[in-house]
Amino acid sequence: MAPSPKPGIMEIKPYVGGKGARDDGANIAKLSANENALGASPKAIAAYQSAAHGLHRYPEGGAHDLRQAIAARNSINPDHIVCGAGSDELISLLTKAYAGPGDEVLYSAHGFLMYRLSALAAGAHPVSAPEQNLRADVKAMLARVSSRTKIVFIANPNNPTGSYLTKAEIAELRAGLPEATLLVIDGAYAEFVGLPDYDDGLAMAQALPNVAATRTFSKIHGLAALRLGWMVAQPHIVDVINRVRGPFNVGVPAQLAGIAAIQDQEHVAKSKAHNDRWLNALSASIEALGLKVYPSVGNFVLIEFSDKPDAPVAAVAKFMEERGVIPREVAAYGLPHCLRVSIGSDAECRLVIDSLGEWLAR
Repeated sequence: MAPSPKPGIMEIKPYVGGKGARDDGANIAKLSANENALGASPKAIAAYQSAAHGLHRYPEGGAHDLRQAIAARNSINPDHIVCGAGSDELISLLTKAYAGPGDEVLYSAHGFLMYRLSALAAGAHPVSAPEQNLRADVKAMLARVSSRTKIVFIANPNNPTGSYLTKAEIAELRAGLPEATLLVIDGAYAEFVGLPDYDDGLAMAQALPNVAATRTFSKIHGLAALRLGWMVAQPHIVDVINRVRGPFNVGVPAQLAGIAAIQDQEHVAKSKAHNDRWLNALSASIEALGLKVYPSVGNFVLIEFSDKPDAPVAAVAKFMEERGVIPREVAAYGLPHCLRVSIGSDAECRLVIDSLGEWLAR
C-alpha cells in the first residue's frame, strides 16, 4: 500500500529568509542564512558561466545529466531521483501531491518552517510534536499520528536547532508509521555530518515505498542563488512529483553548476573541514562567554539568551549588526530567546565572538 496523491495545487505562502544586508548598505558578514563559508566550487562557477551563450534554449526538463551525476556520486538508480528548484520546491510539491483539505502534516515543534507553510498552502492541517531539549522526540511524534496523517517531515539535521536523530531513531519513526503515510527525511545539512550513528535516509528512500529523502545544493555546495535540490524515492513517488512539477523547473545554469559541484569533492571536503573546525571552536568560544550553545551538527549554531534578562535577543541582534555581522532571529520557530549564527569565514567567526563578548561586557 503506497501513499495516495491528492489532485490540485494551491499557492504557497512566501517564506522570509535571513536578512541579507544592513540598511545603510555597509559591507557586513551575512551569517543569517546558513550559506557555505567558502562559497561555490570554482568548477561550478565556471560551469555556470559556460551556460551564458545558450540562454535562449529551454533546459532539458528531466535534468537527465544532473540526475546521472547525482546517481553516480551516491550509488543511486537515477530513476529514483527527481530534481527541483531547491529542496523547498520538492517539499512543497510533495505536500501538494499527497495532502489536502482534511489531511494532517506532522513535524517536530521547532522543525523547518516550510513544512508548516507547505501544509497550509495545500489546505492541509499542520500538526507539531513537542521536542526534548530542542531535539525531535520520536515517541511524541508517533503519538500524534492519526488516520488523517498523510506526511511526516523530519529535518535531519534540523534547522534551526542543529540537532539530529540517529539511524535507530529514524528507523523507529518509520516503523511506527502506517504504510500509507509518507515519511520525508530532509537532509539539507547531511553532508556536514560525519557521525557513525547518523543515516542520511537515502538507502531507506530507495528501499521503502513510503519514504522520500530530500537534499539541496544550497549548503555544502554553495549554490543557494541557483535554487537547486534533489529528492530520492521509489519510482511511484518520483512519477507523482514529475506530474506536478513545472516542465522546466531547473534551469540550464543550475544543472551545469550542479553537475560540476557534485563532482568537485575536493571543494566539498574543504567546506566540511572548515565547518568542522569552526563549529567546535565557535561553540566553545561562545560558551566561554557564559552563553548556552545547543549541540549542532549543521553549519550553524543556536545561541540561547533566556538566562540573560538584560540581553533581549532583538537588541543583541541589532548590536551585532552594528558591529558588522547579521545573525538570524528565530522567534518564528518558537525560539524567541535564541539567535542562530551561520559558520562563516575565519574573520567572520572571530567577529561573532568579539561582538558577543563586547555586548556581554556592557
